[in-house]
This record gives sequence, structure tokens and C-alpha cells, in this order.
Amino acid sequence: MTLVLAVEIDGDGSHPAAWRRAGHPPSQLLTPRRVRHVAEIAERAGFALVTLDDDLLPPGDGGPAGRIGAVERAAFVAASTSVLAVAPVVSTTYTEPFHVSSQLASVDHIAVGRSGWVVAASPRPEAAAAWGRPEADPAREALDAVRVVRALWDSWDDDAVIRDVATGRYLDRDRLRYIDYAAATYTVKGPAIVPRPPQGQLVVLAPHGLVPDAEIDVALVGGSGAGAIARTAAPRTFAEIEVALDTTTADGAERVAALDGFAPWPDRGRVRYTGSPEGLVRLLRELHARGEVDGVRLHPLVLDEDLAVLSQYVIPALIKSGLARRPVPGVSLRQTLGLARPEVHA
Repeated sequence: MTLVLAVEIDGDGSHPAAWRRAGHPPSQLLTPRRVRHVAEIAERAGFALVTLDDDLLPPGDGGPAGRIGAVERAAFVAASTSVLAVAPVVSTTYTEPFHVSSQLASVDHIAVGRSGWVVAASPRPEAAAAWGRPEADPAREALDAVRVVRALWDSWDDDAVIRDVATGRYLDRDRLRYIDYAAATYTVKGPAIVPRPPQGQLVVLAPHGLVPDAEIDVALVGGSGAGAIARTAAPRTFAEIEVALDTTTADGAERVAALDGFAPWPDRGRVRYTGSPEGLVRLLRELHARGEVDGVRLHPLVLDEDLAVLSQYVIPALIKSGLARRPVPGVSLRQTLGLARPEVHA
């Protein structure tokens, strides 16, 4: 299997002060044009997947004070691209799984099978206060939410929508079912209000350890260095790598130092690579050769700078060598990852 390439495109980059080196005025960050522009660059470059970060609390740490919801941006990206897959980050803490299920299924319908879900948790007490809830157990909430959402996606048979003009019936209610799920803090009866997604089940990604590997499709793994990355028991494993690449005007280390003068680049438990694009190609080749990962999710220091270097030097080199390949029209994210389309579990 070739290496599946994903990139995080939220905000202006992984560094909280990335906006200071952005190629656009700050007023353009939260605009549809900006979202579409970055997604189109990633698609033309040959990335298979983009992810969109989000949380129940607004971003901070010296960066922008706001963002548009990841699900809304994902729907827009899905409608603005043709082969690029998109996966919004959606927290499972304090959110309603029924609504999460409906929103994500809708994105997959818009994308015609090119979407996923990055599961996240919001353990900070400020989130509980903002939602007026007692503090939750993030791991328990995440596990319950993933199971409920999956059950809701399966609450419609694939052929439940019949569109019978003669009888005026849109769906066959005998092909819908109640899920009757009881979690520790809520119950969900179902069925869903959105037909089963084109993929049957969206691709579910999660940080390794948040949800048991058996419940997800892709585990996202980090570490203190590339040598610490190891395959998980999930069907697919992606390495989490932050990148600060050398550009024609400054090397990666200089750019990091300049931004750290405004705010530190926080340690999020990911592998961090700083240096030449050729060195990043070697790192990805080594990871693939070791057989530890099926893909990588890159987190550029500054999108407007690093994404250009990735597009011009890194991705073409990976594709030319056969290590990666461009996504093609009509292929779902599941097919890109070599995952079978699941049958309905009644």
C-alpha cells in the first residue's frame, strides 16, 4: 500500500503565531474564499485528505480568537473540490451524538463518499462551564459517542430510500430501525434523520488511546521522534508530524525562532521535523519502509509558506518515486485507505 497523505489546514498553521507570516490580511482568515483557496492548493498538490481542527472552546495561545465550525467548513470544502477527502474534527465531550451523526452523514453525502471524522475530546473544565454541564470523563464520552454515531449510520438500510412516485413513498419505513442505545449520561432511540452515508460508515480517525483501536478506522500516533512511532491495532495507522520546512527566504529553524518570539510552539505530542524538503521525503520514506504507518498527517508551521514547499518539492517527489499517489475521481476515502465498505449491522 502506498503512503496516504493528509494535511491539517485549520487557521494559518500549526504555530499559534503563524498568522504573522501569512500571505493574506488577518481579516481574510475566516472567509469562504480562504478555506477554498487552501483546500484547492492541497488538492492540486496531490494530498488525499485534509482535516479541519475544531474544539468546543475558541482557539487562543496568541493566535486567532475565533474559527468557523469544522463541520460547516468541511461541507464547503466537499462542495468545492472533486477528489480531495475532508475530515472535520468534532469533539465528543458534551456534544449530542445524534446531531453529530446527522451532520457528518450530510457531509459524506455532499462529498459523495470523500469524508471522515476526526474524533476529539474537550477535557478542560472551561468547556464544561461553557456548556453548563458537570465535568465529563472524556474517554468514556468518546467511546459512547463513536458507538452511537456508528449505530445511527446503520439505522437506515442502504436501500431504505425508494422514491416510489406511484405511491408517493420516499422511503420504506421497514428498512429503518431504532438503535435504543443507553450510555452513562444519555439515551438515543433513533433512527437517524439522514439516509445512510455513501460510504456506509465514514472513516473514523482518532488520537491513539482516546478510543479503543477496535472502534476506529485510523489511529493517529505521535511521539518524541520518528523512531517512537509504532503500528497500532487499528486497521490503519497515521503518523502525526509537524513540519517547519526550509524556504527560499529562510530555513525552518529561523522561521520557528521568529514565531517563538511572539508565542511558543506548544508540544502537542507529535513528531516535529525542521529542515529541508529532501529531508522530509527521506523521513517519510523511512517510516513507510519500516511498515509502521499507512499514512501521515502533516501539520505545517505556516500554511502559506510550508504548503507551497510541500506542493512544489515534497509531494511530487513522493509521487514520482511511487511512495504516494494522487487521489482519483469517483474513489471514496474508504477505498483510498483500502478499507471495505461495511455492511449494515442491524
